[in-house]
Amino acid sequence: MTDLFSAHQFSLLFLFALVSSVLLQLWLALRHINHVKRHCRDVPSEFAEQITLESHQRAAAYTVVKTRFGMMTTLFDAMVLAAFTLGGGIEWLSQLTAQWFTPNSTAHGVALIAALGVVSSLLSLPFSLISTFVIEARFGFNQMSAKLFITDLIKSTAIGAAIGLPLIAAVLWLMGAMGDNWWLYVWATWLAFSLTLMWVFPTFIAPLFNKFVPMEDGEMKDRIVGLLNRCGFQSNGLFVMDGSKRSSHGNAYFTGLGKSKRIVFFDTLLKHLSPPEVEAVLAHELGHFKHRHIVKRLVWTFAMMLGLLWLLGQLKAQMWFYQGLGVTTPSTATALMLFFMVLPVFTFLFAPISSMMSRKHEYEADAFAASQSSSSDLVNALVKLYRDNAATLTPDPWHSVFYDSHPPASLRIAALQRLAN
Repeated sequence: MTDLFSAHQFSLLFLFALVSSVLLQLWLALRHINHVKRHCRDVPSEFAEQITLESHQRAAAYTVVKTRFGMMTTLFDAMVLAAFTLGGGIEWLSQLTAQWFTPNSTAHGVALIAALGVVSSLLSLPFSLISTFVIEARFGFNQMSAKLFITDLIKSTAIGAAIGLPLIAAVLWLMGAMGDNWWLYVWATWLAFSLTLMWVFPTFIAPLFNKFVPMEDGEMKDRIVGLLNRCGFQSNGLFVMDGSKRSSHGNAYFTGLGKSKRIVFFDTLLKHLSPPEVEAVLAHELGHFKHRHIVKRLVWTFAMMLGLLWLLGQLKAQMWFYQGLGVTTPSTATALMLFFMVLPVFTFLFAPISSMMSRKHEYEADAFAASQSSSSDLVNALVKLYRDNAATLTPDPWHSVFYDSHPPASLRIAALQRLAN
């Protein structure tokens, strides 16, 4: 791989990939906006009895505003990435942190990555504020106060530093101390860290941000316990989370591993759905468990990370890789940073593969839900969620292929109705 590129050639390749990726994303966004606007005058016939025209047009407006904002974010992120790489931003941060830490030491690498994280967070903060307090508030979804936003930011930063900095230090040390096969040791460390985090998150981290209370006895709990018994699923409890203090969006999810598995319902979900509909939604989530979708995704993620770390191992020794991305003083930290910063630019074209796999899993989970509960109840629940979350019923097909992890509403409902017949 040594003579694969010159630094100048790799710079041109990266610039071409960056511009192409941005143009593709903007084209998809414009298609999505135009498609949604063209179909906002009439509710699709299959939803006409359950979704009012007002709700349909509100969802269209919400989608258009979010997509336009996403276009701005895409452009800004691309400019920031170009500034950090071709513009010499990482090289400048490396020189700055080298004034306080021995160059190329583990401490210097940790400081450099932390500095990049701080700068990136500050640059993205205005977009988070606009998304939360302007867009989400405009459409009635935001329930978060400025105080809670600041508290969340402080907590997440502190937890990220407490967990992330030691991990980064370990990774950088392994990269420098374990020879040519360092990537195997880093992968094993990351694997152990990821599994441990999944195990401790429900019990120790999530409660720092939300209140979790056991589900009260009643028809809702009886239905859920009966469903769990039928499916042979054991958990560490059924919990209701106070999601309404941040947003009026509703959801339900599994979290944790092994004996720490929890089933969590947003209070907003329970507020808007009937007990049979909640049972159907949970049956869908259990479908992911029964089909081992979570395990398959983890295996796929771990395998992909192993391959990526191997590739980083090949690039780490190539001067054209550093110089082509604006770095003249190579180090393990700059190699790690550059690789994972530019990776999305080269992989966005493959997004449909991941989306296709995810949509396949959603269809399988829906089929399982239909076999364990009622497909009509799941249809009713989904339609309510589409309405209450202002999810568009008419996404652009190409935009959906790249971005949507779930099938479009019309296709998903049609599949469930076929199962009912």
